[in-house]
Amino acid sequence: MPSFSYVAREAASGREVRNVLEANTEQEAIAQLLGRNMLVVSIQEASGKKGRAASGSVPMQDLVMFTRQLATMIDAGLAIVQSLQALAEQTNNKIMRDVIRDICARVESGDNFSAALMKHPKTFDRLFYCMVDAGEKGGLLSEILSRLATYLENTVRLRKKVKSAMMYPTVVTLVAITITSFLLVKVVPTFGEIFSGFGAKLPTPTQYLIDFSEWMKKWWWVMLLVAGAGVYSWLAFIKTKVGEEFWDRNRIRLPVFGHIAHKICLARFARTLASLIRSGVPILEVLNITANVVGNVVMEKAIRSASADIEKGDGIAAALGRHPVFPVMIIRMLTAGEQTGKIDAMLERVADFLDDEIETILGGLTSLIEPLLIVFLGVVVGGIVICMFLPIFKMSEIINPPGR
Repeated sequence: MPSFSYVAREAASGREVRNVLEANTEQEAIAQLLGRNMLVVSIQEASGKKGRAASGSVPMQDLVMFTRQLATMIDAGLAIVQSLQALAEQTNNKIMRDVIRDICARVESGDNFSAALMKHPKTFDRLFYCMVDAGEKGGLLSEILSRLATYLENTVRLRKKVKSAMMYPTVVTLVAITITSFLLVKVVPTFGEIFSGFGAKLPTPTQYLIDFSEWMKKWWWVMLLVAGAGVYSWLAFIKTKVGEEFWDRNRIRLPVFGHIAHKICLARFARTLASLIRSGVPILEVLNITANVVGNVVMEKAIRSASADIEKGDGIAAALGRHPVFPVMIIRMLTAGEQTGKIDAMLERVADFLDDEIETILGGLTSLIEPLLIVFLGVVVGGIVICMFLPIFKMSEIINPPGR
């Protein structure tokens, strides 16, 4: 069905509205607007089908702001169409603005808000529109959107913590590689030319370093090609089903970093499960959504297996407890939640506890990595410098060999 972009004025308030709607013909589109007590100023057929031009992913921060502001407006008593129109006008992100306008047009034409969100899977994931759907059915849309905004804010905060913790070691490593490459390509060959004029045998470490420098100058492109091919092959491998499962199974077993990755997945699992259960989504749908967003194939398989057991009549704690990927602490908290009828509250506490643990580990890791990287950089650069100065320390032996 064609879509039409229009500019119209509300008959009651005179407010100008710019949006998009679907209709078979331009006359039908005008009739729809007149039926909504709107006076058409201009209308024209939009290029392409509705929703196609407005698809695309948006930064998580923009999504958080949209969700929080929409929750506030609906809680203040504004109609959802008016809220969406206001948000579309004030957002600076073009993709987000187009998406909001498309959703607004769909809601105006009679679609549910959650159904309109489903048309933009790159912007709103399954978790988002399932929680909105539960809020619409339960008449708690503003409350659900507020919870969803809190969930997204916690997700953004955790991502920022991980990124900031990894920023320093990444920068120092890149600096170390750059300095080492410069010394090997520019500085070491200069010393090699000077020492070659002596015509004497150089110390073994110095000779090895000069030989490696010459090889690197000649075959640097091979090193880059091999490194690039290795990275590309690894990334291509982990995108396959077998590779993804291999990487997800083993990355949570890595020392230190695997511990952090496991806790991040567990925190996402607990917070998603808590948000969906609190929103009134059916438990089997909750587990299905959680499996999709948990971010680890091994954990996803465990959740789907537990979902099948729960469908047969098992409890959540008993079903998840059969899989060692879930720690005993989480299983015990789930058991206590089932007994008291407060699973969502228990899971929220687990998620907060895991977030605090992740922050503590990242802080300690950053403090530990800083001196280790400085030592590593000192050893590499210092080793090159010592190798270059060894002939100077033995200058008398090089210039006047014992047998001469």
